Amino acid sequence: MSARRGVEAQRVASFGTTVFTEFSKLAVECQAVNLGQGFPDFDGPAELKQAAAEAMAQGKNQYAPMLGVPELRHAVAAHAQRFYEQTVNPDTEVVVTSGATEALLDAILGLVDPGDEVVLFEPWYDSYFAGIQLAQAVPRMVRLRPPDLGHAAWWFDEGELKAAFSNKTRLVLLNTPHNPTGKVFLREELELIGQLASKYGATVVSDEVYEHLVFAPARHVRTATVPNLADRTLTISSAGKTFSYTGWKVGWALGPAPLVRAVAKVHQWATFATATPFQHAVAKALMLPDTFFRDVVREYHQRRDLLARALTEARLPPYVTEGSYFLMVDTRAYAFDDDVAFCRWLTRDVRVAAIPPSAFYAEAHKGHAAKLARFAFCKSGPVLEEAARRLGRAKENRIKSGEHPAVNA
Repeated sequence: MSARRGVEAQRVASFGTTVFTEFSKLAVECQAVNLGQGFPDFDGPAELKQAAAEAMAQGKNQYAPMLGVPELRHAVAAHAQRFYEQTVNPDTEVVVTSGATEALLDAILGLVDPGDEVVLFEPWYDSYFAGIQLAQAVPRMVRLRPPDLGHAAWWFDEGELKAAFSNKTRLVLLNTPHNPTGKVFLREELELIGQLASKYGATVVSDEVYEHLVFAPARHVRTATVPNLADRTLTISSAGKTFSYTGWKVGWALGPAPLVRAVAKVHQWATFATATPFQHAVAKALMLPDTFFRDVVREYHQRRDLLARALTEARLPPYVTEGSYFLMVDTRAYAFDDDVAFCRWLTRDVRVAAIPPSAFYAEAHKGHAAKLARFAFCKSGPVLEEAARRLGRAKENRIKSGEHPAVNA
């Protein structure tokens, strides 16, 4: 008789509870200000809630078409033309998904076979690595390094990127603006990725959910508009980050029809369709005037600066954040051996919750995050001010002696 194996499939056996679940629970238990998980504590424009309610009242409550309601697919195409001068066929080059996370998994499963290699930048949004594991593919990681005297922003080694590619490379996973570092990839960096992807025949999946949360002088470049990438890039975005309705879970993928078909083939067996009334509301959101998008950046800029000042005063200097709504900070002034211990202490004793970014590294590389923590500033002014007040007490505890090297904020 053969030995009885566990009930879980091997492909999920290593999966545990996400770091977000753990620290959100701890934040509630400790009555901490939760600057960990990246969701706003405020709603987006009221007219979008009204649009969703009107769609429900008009009977738009049944299954949407598998590719998404036509109004939203046309709005996604119009948005691409408006902001990036990118021409997209809404009938064949757009698929709507239940959030960007579903689109990412659909893309990985639809484009990668077992044993294929996937190039991605580390740290990564945690679902990337899980998706690669589910596809039984092989990750090839390129490390993003913090700003230093020779680099104003997070950077990677060109030789390391080139070495990550091989004849087995099938996919490149890219995130710009980047979570958790806040890096916005430069055009020349994207051009290098395009040259390598073209050389090895790889597809690029570009996660651009923070596309409108970019702070000057940084400028978001849509990956698909770069030479060598237009015909091989699938762009993923969503409504949650820009419009502050993360719970609606409306995302999309756009790009060449063969890539979109691959995503749709998985999507039809995963969720099949995304919530119909929310799709109609998001279609209206994408058509909001330019002033809305400018105001979003201005408001987030103010939130970023408020939290950055408080962190700096607490001897937790933040690294430069060019985009997204996260600040990565240097915790070396505090006497902790790793980021998890620091974040647990901060949540319990200071009552401010942050995320330990080692959750975004492979097991062998977690040491790179030992002196880092990630804070989210997608919170209302009073919440950030209360966090600042509590952080003011942090430096009174467990701080090392001596001066800390300056890090730009």
